[in-house]
Order: sequence, then C-alpha cells, then structure tokens
Amino acid sequence: MREVRHAAFVCRAGGGWSPQPAIRLRNLDKGVAVEEQVTTNAFVALAGFIAVIALLFLTITRFKWHVFIALLVPMILFALLPGIDRAVFIDAFEQGFGSTIQSIAVVIVLGSLIAEALRNTGGIERITLSMINFVGRKRMPLALTLSGFVIGIAIFSDVGYVILNPLVHASALQVGTNMSVMATGLVGAMQLTHALVPPTPGPLAAAALVDANIGRVILFGSLVTLVGSLAGWMFARIVGPRIDSPPSEEFTGQSFADRGEASQLPALGWAYAPILIPLSLIAGQSVAAFALPEGHVVNAAMLYLGWPVVALSIGVLLAYRSTSAEHRKEWTSGWVEEALRMSAMIIMVTGLGGALSQILQATPAVDAIANGVAATGLPSIFLPFVLGVVGNMITGSTTVGVITAASIAAPMMGTLGLSPEATMLAGASGSVIVKYVNSSYFWVCTSLSRMPLRSALISYGGVTLVGGIVTMAAVYALWAVGIL
Repeated sequence: MREVRHAAFVCRAGGGWSPQPAIRLRNLDKGVAVEEQVTTNAFVALAGFIAVIALLFLTITRFKWHVFIALLVPMILFALLPGIDRAVFIDAFEQGFGSTIQSIAVVIVLGSLIAEALRNTGGIERITLSMINFVGRKRMPLALTLSGFVIGIAIFSDVGYVILNPLVHASALQVGTNMSVMATGLVGAMQLTHALVPPTPGPLAAAALVDANIGRVILFGSLVTLVGSLAGWMFARIVGPRIDSPPSEEFTGQSFADRGEASQLPALGWAYAPILIPLSLIAGQSVAAFALPEGHVVNAAMLYLGWPVVALSIGVLLAYRSTSAEHRKEWTSGWVEEALRMSAMIIMVTGLGGALSQILQATPAVDAIANGVAATGLPSIFLPFVLGVVGNMITGSTTVGVITAASIAAPMMGTLGLSPEATMLAGASGSVIVKYVNSSYFWVCTSLSRMPLRSALISYGGVTLVGGIVTMAAVYALWAVGIL
C-alpha cells in the first residue's frame, strides 16, 4: 500500500492561489483512493477544538503570551490527543500555513510600506485637511469621522490617532465642544475600515483565510463601513454632549492646521493616490470580470493590473513620487525595514490561522458545529460575527478577532451556505465590538484625549459597539438579498 501526498490549488479572480482542503490519498489494493482525516472521532475533534480556542484566549489574557506562541502551542498539543493521525495533521498544518501566506505575504508588506509613507510624509494630515475643507470647520466631528474612514484603510488605527490628536484637541477648543463629541466618530471610523477594508493587514489576512475576492471585499467593505462610520458620528452627536471630557488647553495652536504647515504637506492628489488608485484597480478587476466577457481586452488588462501585488506596487511608487527629496533616503532604508518588521507578525499569525483552518477542515468538528448552528434556526452569517466579537473582547485585538473568526469559519462555509466575502465581513464586523480596557487602541485614544476612564468607556466602547452592530446589519442586508 503506497501513500501519496496531494495538494490542489486553483487560481482565483482576486489574484493569487487558494488551497483546496488538505488531504492525504492512499492507493488501496483495489485502486480506489480515499480521503484520510486528522481524526474520525467527532468527540475528540470537538473537545480538541474547544481546548485549542480556550487555551489560546487563556494564554493571551492571563499569561500575556504573544499571539503567535499562544496560537502555535495549543495546535501542537492538539496533535497529542488520542486518535489523531499525526501524519495527516502534519500535512494539514504545512499545507494550510504555506498556502495561506504565499498569497498575502508580499501584499501585506506593500500595504505596510504605503502606510509608512502616509505617516511620514504628511499624507494623513493632507487627507484630514481635505475633509475639513469639504464639510467645513463648523462640522469638524464629521470631517474627522470621514478622515478616519479613509485613513483607517491604509494605516493602523492607533498610529492615525497619535498623529491627529493635537488637531482633535485644538478643534474642540475652537468649536467650544468636548472631546467625546470631537474624537468619538474618528475613533470608531478608523477602527471599522482598519478591520474590514484591505490593504490593512487584518482584512487582507482574513480574505486570504476564507479565499475571498479582495476586490469584492473592498467594494462591499467600504460601503458597509461608511454606513457604520456615519452611525458612529451620530452616536457622538447624541451621547457626546452629555460626557465629561474637556479638551486640553495645552494643544492650543499646536495642530498642523494652526501652525500653517499646509504648504509643506504633499499635494492633495498625491496624498490620496497611494490609497485610492490601488483600491480602484483591485476593485476594478472584480467589476470587469463581472461585466465583461472573459476574453475582453479590458478584462485581460485588469487581470494583471488588479492583481493585489501589482496594484499595491503602483501605490508604493505613487507614495515614493510624493516623497520629498530629503525623505527619500529614509524611504530606501528605514521605512522599508519598518514595513517588514510590522508585517512579519501579521504574516506569521495568518499562516497559523490557515494551518488551524486546514486541520479543522480535516475533522468531523466542522460539520458538527455547522449543523449545530443550522439547528438553532438563526441565520448562519451570525456565526463568524459572534466569533469575531469573542476573539476581540477576550484578547482586545481587532486583528486577532478578524483572523480567529476567519480561521474557524472558513471550513464551515459550504455547510453554512456562506460566501467567502460574507464570512469575512461578518467576522470583521464583530471584531470591533467592543473596545475597552484590554485593548491597546482604547488606551492610546483614552490617554491622548485626556478623557476620564468612565467617559472613555462610554464614548469609545459605545462607538465601537454601535459601529460594529450597524456595519453587521448592513452586511446582513446585503447577504439576505443575495448580493454577498
């Protein structure tokens, strides 16, 4: 009897290659190939799965392990359970890890490099000034909310708030309002697009884990997060005036808008180009594939230009073009190294998420969980949403919540009747609920805004709750009518 390892890959419209379920085939005497599983014991599979998740959350919250180690160790221990075929387990782990990171590693690095450029060249400030000019200084909370919606697509939320904090304080002083009114919409909007819209690492990783079309994720993710962001702004208008959160006088005249630095910032078009042009190319590929015949010349061109590696490379070149001569030396050395450093953790954690997904797919636990959800009568799309909520609330990390939800839900999509895009966006919507004291983003925003803890819990916890729920409602609506 001869064993043969088998791994199949298919090309996907969003670019890259996606793995088919990890299996090992054995040629039997009768010449019939059968699929082997990590375990055929449903009880062992379910108990092991629950133990992996429980140990993951325990080691992160109680022992403060890094998420990479906290995810790796329980998976290794899972292989020691009785009844586990360790050869199949190793195959699933290696195939899941390798096939996941091969499609996103370069893309995550390119996205991080664009973020570094926006952070260091003044692109974030220019985008914010454009929103202020668009809606007017009398509507500063809305301007900051819209700025957060755009900025969160490209950079980590806490970095964006650090840069904009002086402007938030100065604007609150000028308008005569408090920090809850001025900052809450910004905090919520940045978190939403950071969680749902590529090319930030979390949504890119989740899209790879469920094999979602990145163009569709960008299109529908932008739509639902805009709805959620505006809901957060309305929450700030209603609740904010009742919250004790005065701005700090020390920021008077310290924001970039007050210092007259607009002339030193990149031109408006060059500030937006590294974000909008790659997103347009990636989303345009999906639109062209839907609207045009397969052999059409535009479709053929967009297949290459909309490949995320090419689209984001164009974004990097545009960001480099907008960099002043004095900063270009930093670009070729420090910025690239920083982007690589920022990307490494996300890439490795995503690879482990892919490995976990492949292992679960080769066990009876997947069907048992999916059938249990179906038996409740609840819409199946709420499973990834709840997984995202749990992952975020226990670990405090949106990225961990997004990746956890995608990793667990991916093998169940067929049984649950969910598309990859609906699965990813539902899990990501849950991953922003709720930011409170175990979240580093919560503490960055709370400390910089000089807000009392109770006020911050109501403002920032409240806006992430409202934003996540409204965004999920929009995702559910698109799924219910068959768009997602």
